Amino acid sequence: MAAGGGAEVAAAEEELREAGDSEDEGGGDADDAEDTSDESSGEDEEKENEAEIQRLEEQLSINVFDYNCHLDLIKLLRQEGELVKLRRARQKMSELFPLTEEIWLDWLKDEIRMASDNSEREKVYDLFERAVKDYICPEIWLEYAQYSIGGIGQEGGIEKVRSIFERALTAVGLHVIKGAAIWEAFREFENAILETVQPTAGSVPSPEQQQTICTQLEKIHALFRRQLGIPLLDMEAAYAEYEEWSEEPIPEEVIKNYKKALQQMQKCKPYEDALLVAEAPKLAEHQAYIDFEVKAGDPARIQLTYERALAENCLVPDLWARYTQYLDRQLKVKELVLSAHERAVRNCPWTVKLWNQYLLAMERHEVEHQLISENFEKALNAGFIQATDYVEIWQAYLDYLRRRVDFTQDSSKELEELRSAFAHAVEYLKQEVEERFSESGDPSCTIMQTWARIEARLCNNMQKARELWDSIMTKGNAKYANMWLEYYNLERAHGDAQHCRKALHRAVQCTTDYPEHVCEVLLTLERIEGTLEDWDAAVQKIENRLARVNEQRAKAAEKEAAIAKQEEERTEQRKQSRAEKRAAKKSKKPKAGEKRKADDDDGEWGQEEEAEQPSKKQKGSGNMLDEDEEEDMEMETGLFGRDMPTKADSKPKEAAAAAASKWKEAPKILHNSEKDNVTVFISNLSYSMTEPEVKLRELFESCGEVVEIRPIFSNKGTFRGYCYVEFKDEKTALQALSLDRRIVEGRPMFVSPCVDKNKNPDFKVFKYSTALEKHKLFISGLPFSCTKEELEEACKAHGNVKEIRLVTNRAGKPKGLAYVEFENETQASQAVLKMDGLTIKDHVIKVAISNPPARRFPERPEAAGRAPQALVPRQIYGARGKGRTQLSLVPRALQRQSNPTAKAANGVAQNPPETPPLSAEEPKKMSNADFARMLLNK
Repeated sequence: MAAGGGAEVAAAEEELREAGDSEDEGGGDADDAEDTSDESSGEDEEKENEAEIQRLEEQLSINVFDYNCHLDLIKLLRQEGELVKLRRARQKMSELFPLTEEIWLDWLKDEIRMASDNSEREKVYDLFERAVKDYICPEIWLEYAQYSIGGIGQEGGIEKVRSIFERALTAVGLHVIKGAAIWEAFREFENAILETVQPTAGSVPSPEQQQTICTQLEKIHALFRRQLGIPLLDMEAAYAEYEEWSEEPIPEEVIKNYKKALQQMQKCKPYEDALLVAEAPKLAEHQAYIDFEVKAGDPARIQLTYERALAENCLVPDLWARYTQYLDRQLKVKELVLSAHERAVRNCPWTVKLWNQYLLAMERHEVEHQLISENFEKALNAGFIQATDYVEIWQAYLDYLRRRVDFTQDSSKELEELRSAFAHAVEYLKQEVEERFSESGDPSCTIMQTWARIEARLCNNMQKARELWDSIMTKGNAKYANMWLEYYNLERAHGDAQHCRKALHRAVQCTTDYPEHVCEVLLTLERIEGTLEDWDAAVQKIENRLARVNEQRAKAAEKEAAIAKQEEERTEQRKQSRAEKRAAKKSKKPKAGEKRKADDDDGEWGQEEEAEQPSKKQKGSGNMLDEDEEEDMEMETGLFGRDMPTKADSKPKEAAAAAASKWKEAPKILHNSEKDNVTVFISNLSYSMTEPEVKLRELFESCGEVVEIRPIFSNKGTFRGYCYVEFKDEKTALQALSLDRRIVEGRPMFVSPCVDKNKNPDFKVFKYSTALEKHKLFISGLPFSCTKEELEEACKAHGNVKEIRLVTNRAGKPKGLAYVEFENETQASQAVLKMDGLTIKDHVIKVAISNPPARRFPERPEAAGRAPQALVPRQIYGARGKGRTQLSLVPRALQRQSNPTAKAANGVAQNPPETPPLSAEEPKKMSNADFARMLLNK
């Protein structure tokens, strides 16, 4: 739209700039100083905007798919009045993304303001045609119709306006809230036409004029009658207007249709009210409305309801999939169906399901092969997020190509294209997908399997099929019995007995998962078709193979037994070592009234004390477990005692004595492993809990009959925070696991199966899923004071919330994290778009689909190949840092020389004598001569 010359473009730019800066205009006089200041600030702002525009353009040159960057650039260019750049920016964005109603209206209004001649008006018409295709928007249709009235003076202008109005009524005339505006605008236009054909006052119309007037009146009558038969907002006002306008009584048929539409409006009103009060994007409310219309069964209303939902939920793939599926199965109108599919993949290009449906729809409506191939290439460049998506889109395209081939002919162009596409698919998955995702996405080679079956069954080319299966087996599939049996069945159906036998012999040799199965199939083949020599060869091969398999299994079992035995020996050694340490501690305790004397031979002062008491905390924390006690608990139960509280209220001496006596009277066997199936292990309880047996019995009796509760006490009589609960039957014990993470006295109680980890080293207890859950959100950055109710209030606007879990540490304190489970993945994906970056109590939260990283458990020492323990430097101070007696008392002057070289008296560095390297545990001892030399060289 460059017509009009440079002067016209400059005028248009000035008009745009004035429109963008209109909010900055002010009235009244200003003094010279203020004008100068405003002018200076305006220049500074203009320079800042120019720099920002340049930055945004550079950013788009790097990532052209940055949606927000496009929006910011368009906004700045419109504000600055850069007409040429603004048009170019809008054009680029519209080529990549469907534009929203607001963006289209701004663009259209700017172009309408600048259009002056017929050629420019035609370009505006083209722009309107593009706008109405992105989304169904009543405002854009109304603007389109009203703009077309301005060109009524051209040839055929009236019919063109009527055509646009009729298209608008077809598209949005059924819109309950906004459809009435289109009907009213159309009637006003026809009334204006009626005014132009009316005779002047006092004159008698000719028969031709009378005929024209009657025809125009009938058009207006028809519009009223059509509108009154549709459930729209304020139907009563339209009916009253018709009564007032019409000189004849309203026909009974019209009144009957009006009442029927009024009843339908009452049924729709609850859904419309729900949409009015709901917050965007209103996905749940739109879905309920769609379900209601589907039951009613009016295809036009169903289509419009889907379009209204998609205008606010354009990034929800499932909604597009349901809409296009409805069009495919119900309406089946080519232009409508293909347009919806094209818009679906434009809005959600990352969804392979939408591309597959699009390819099928184009094939179903007999679109040209060239266009289908072009859209397939677009799908490959859409940027799918999983390797398997590329396998799926290739399979859909190859299926389409296979259906084009006439296999009754020995050779054809379509067959060669199919074979070429199969080869391209295999190469693409190998070169492109594996490099990007570090995985093939097709480990079982399903595409190559399909190719081999087509060659064998439809092309009678077993030689090519065998080559393909050889390639499949070399890609790591030879160890699987099912792959060999699939190949064997293909040979059985389309090959010969010799190749069947050869395939099974190779299967017996290579299969590692179920060798007995392929051995059985080989014997069955020889039993039916083989000779005696074939039978003997098969039996011998099977016996040799199974002997090797059994030998390997026996070695594996021996290795596992050896590992278990080594673990038991280590356990006994640790127990013995702990017993010796405890005995040493007791023997070294000073008697009452004596002070501990320092031993000059102890090395560094305080090291022995730290070594003897590595896990002691501050005095008075009698609830703390030392390392030995915690490891004891692990050996007894197979589970760690989780985190321990840092403080606990001290018990009176009498209560402690009573608890100690109770502990001494308790049986030495804490748990009988034969009752694991009816026992659960309880941990992470508060150490200050009084009478844990009574409190826990009240809690667990809700699950069933409790036989015994065995709380564990230390030798001082303090509760150690864990216990065993034994039930009467296994069903009750399993039901008790549901109480896991129940808050008891301010701490989450851990309820776990009672499993001996010595016998089951691979047993892991983890309640929550660690895989990708598309219907669940992970929220971080929450304020610690955020409650479950507050978070639910923020989330329920985006869908039905099934469960919310606030993540806490083992002391029950919040960590600012949460998991929110929605009813389906559509609601979850919509919530991500709307909630990510939301501010809750001055905290900006981050929201993503729940996809925890893989949990990496430490390997066994034997498998992990850890370095010997002696090579690991020992920490010479505790977790709280160095003790006061461990601080270095060497003067700073003597600490200056940190390098291994020493200076001679003449200032020339001398090489030190060759000495073995010192370990961290054995610092080099210095003689008096060394100290004197260091002082002299200071």
